[in-house]
Amino acid sequence: MSEDVELDYNELFQEAQKKAYRFLMRDVLEIVAELGDAPGEHHFFIEFATGAPGVVIPDHLKEQYPERMTIVLQHQFEGLTVDDDKLGVTLWFKGKEARLEVPFNAVTQFADPSAQFGVSFDAAAPVEETEGSEPEAAAEAAEGEEDGAPEEHKGEGADIVSLDSFRKK
Repeated sequence: MSEDVELDYNELFQEAQKKAYRFLMRDVLEIVAELGDAPGEHHFFIEFATGAPGVVIPDHLKEQYPERMTIVLQHQFEGLTVDDDKLGVTLWFKGKEARLEVPFNAVTQFADPSAQFGVSFDAAAPVEETEGSEPEAAAEAAEGEEDGAPEEHKGEGADIVSLDSFRKK
């Protein structure tokens, strides 16, 4: 029976690499949780599958984002908690507070534009950002804002963005 088994080193390497990047993401978020805020200019775009097992988000957000959602941890977040297998955070969407819990296995992309670092968990290697390619806020998040960018005050709303600019083409 062992004669029929092939070891696919490429697949095993890709899975190990994904695990390493998830550990890196967890470690970065643990540092931010300990500090109570992101240091310096660091901020994080986290895209996740909203229907993945263990994801806890309010129903209205699940309806609005049935497949994937991107959150930004910059100025408008509180109560960041990090466990071995998930993160929890309080954000505001159109002035309404929402607590989200996201297992790390549900995260599909993680980026820190200030460090020009990004990784897609659908791909084996980190995604490199080119200068000036920071994702733009989605229209839904900027609704009611005159210049299309939400003001940077807690409780006023969270940015929801597309990370297409971080994907390798």
